[in-house]
Amino acid sequence: MTKNKGIATVAFGSLSYGLLATVVKYANGLGAGTALLAFSQYFFAIMFLTILSFVIKKKYGSTSNYTAPSRKMKQKLILYGTTLGFSSCFYYLSIQYVPVSVGIILLMQSIWMGVVVDLISTKGKNFNIKIIGGVVAIAGTILAANLFETSIQLHPLGILFGLCAAISFTSFMFFSNRLGNRTHVIIKSKYLVIGGFVVVLLFWNVHIIETFDVYYMLVFGVFLAIFGSMVPPATFSIGMPVIGTGLGAIVSSIEIPFSVLSAAIILQEDVSVLQWIGIGIILCAVVLINFKKI
Repeated sequence: MTKNKGIATVAFGSLSYGLLATVVKYANGLGAGTALLAFSQYFFAIMFLTILSFVIKKKYGSTSNYTAPSRKMKQKLILYGTTLGFSSCFYYLSIQYVPVSVGIILLMQSIWMGVVVDLISTKGKNFNIKIIGGVVAIAGTILAANLFETSIQLHPLGILFGLCAAISFTSFMFFSNRLGNRTHVIIKSKYLVIGGFVVVLLFWNVHIIETFDVYYMLVFGVFLAIFGSMVPPATFSIGMPVIGTGLGAIVSSIEIPFSVLSAAIILQEDVSVLQWIGIGIILCAVVLINFKKI
């Protein structure tokens, strides 16, 4: 695969993930419960990934360059996959209280949270540039979240759930990139999604039954499963090794403006010039943090 194709692959995965919040909030407006949407996303994702895993094992068998995960590795993938489930649950809850354009900004606090984790794991390597990048990201967040707009009042629960989603997403990225790298991406994704599904079941429990609707489950669940739990992991696993982590982080940040733009078009959310400037600053922070990795 060429570098340009690698960039396009990662960008496609980011764009698909950027649609999730808008689709969930749109479905909520039609009457679909958040609990049902989260359940449907993981239910169909596990079903599709299980079928694909069977096909992969049947087609490649022992000739594959990938190794089958051990029982211990499966358990680890399921355990750390719970962070993916928490990320989805908190993110979908957050946009019940704040606009999608703000929800994605809160989720992307994983940018500076990732910097903190990176500094700890690398024992302070490139300390100055990472700290500067983290501060720039926070400054951009203040503008992008419209905190200077006195007429806008953000619900505390929306902010809390959004930050919890960011913490969960940061944890997911940290663990998933360090586990099962010799396991086929489809098989690895299956166990990660199983972990997420367990969290969704425990998190929403009876609310899933109370909001159950076959129509909404089929219409929105399949879409969320494919573009939320299947496409991004696959495209990142394929494209990231080609273009590198630094450039990959920059390309994947296209998710932020795309999510805000889709919310503005589909949900008719108002996005001010100041918010767009804030988003631009956040993107600059991503470039700054990853500049030496490109």
